[in-house]
Amino acid sequence: MLTLALYSLRNLWLRWMTTILTAGGMGLVVFVFATVLMLAEGLERTLVTTGSSENAVFIRRASEAEVQSVIPREQAAIIEDLSEARVGPDGVRCAARELVVLIGLKKQGLESPANVLVRGVTPSTSLALRPQTRIIAGRMLRPGTAEVLVGRNIVRRFAVGGLGEQVHFGGRGWTIVGVMDGGGTAFDSEIWGDVDLLMTNFRRPVYSSVIVGLNDPTRFPSLRERVLRDPRLTVDVWRESEYYAAQSRLMARFVRVLGITLTFIFSLGAVIGSMVTMYAAVANRVSEIGTLRALGFMRKTILSTFMTESVVLSLLGGCMGLAAASLLDRFTISTMNWQTFSELAFRFVLNRHIILYSLMFAVGMGLVGGIFPAIRAARMEIVEALRVK
Repeated sequence: MLTLALYSLRNLWLRWMTTILTAGGMGLVVFVFATVLMLAEGLERTLVTTGSSENAVFIRRASEAEVQSVIPREQAAIIEDLSEARVGPDGVRCAARELVVLIGLKKQGLESPANVLVRGVTPSTSLALRPQTRIIAGRMLRPGTAEVLVGRNIVRRFAVGGLGEQVHFGGRGWTIVGVMDGGGTAFDSEIWGDVDLLMTNFRRPVYSSVIVGLNDPTRFPSLRERVLRDPRLTVDVWRESEYYAAQSRLMARFVRVLGITLTFIFSLGAVIGSMVTMYAAVANRVSEIGTLRALGFMRKTILSTFMTESVVLSLLGGCMGLAAASLLDRFTISTMNWQTFSELAFRFVLNRHIILYSLMFAVGMGLVGGIFPAIRAARMEIVEALRVK
């Protein structure tokens, strides 16, 4: 078997131009396949890591996102007083009333605006509840003032200026006093301002959500059951991590289904190319196949030899496609979050699962493309094969 394996590799080397062209076609398909998976993985990771399992998010029942939710002030006060809410060192419960609104801002180099999510926060607790978010330039906004924090992706992609400059929305100017790094989460694509001042400017008498830090995350099921039974409350409660995971599920599924459908269509061309290449290899090596059969090699050995050659060819293409896809890991792109209708920036993410799935996909193309030529080679009769010059 080792001899035949070396024989297959030698033939791939001798036909190096055909090998490169065929592997390149397969590599292109694997590149598209891996890119789709990287896109969906990056989207999910951005949103899932936004939330923490130690926090609970309260939104109106039947609402799918904060942007659709309303929570009256009296209900927000009840939520803040829940016994499950963690108490900070200063004796204040770790809870934040928040407002979510959408504004239009111009992107750098473009005239058309894009939706940006503005989050009204409780300055004393909202940042503390998100330990993955930190201020990398400037300072925290002061309560009751027209000051905002902007995410690093907002600074990079939108015409908002830098520290000390103003961004206009809600009928007034807001001074940028800090830039925050959300650690690759959705907070990188948000603007934060004082919740009470934003409610006044946007004429919103209600909050969008209440975020509560849990003193014991394992007691979340009992908390949810009690909240749903409380007649004073018309809210639902999520673990923050599960809430953001649900936000990403629909869009990530759409990206995967659409991308894999397109990849399947492209793969048909790559498989046909591989099949043509292997049929040509069989036609050019008829006398060699006859010699191998005359030397005592069995039909199944000939079959496995050509199948191995096809799989090696596809793996070469798979490695080429993955090498090209890995370069995208450095890039950040943006799209609209279907749940909040706001701009969301995220990176392509390549992990070991995507590498494994891509190589398995490449091997699958090799098996399909090589099986019929290999069967043809294995069925050749010794006498007929040796007659071919």
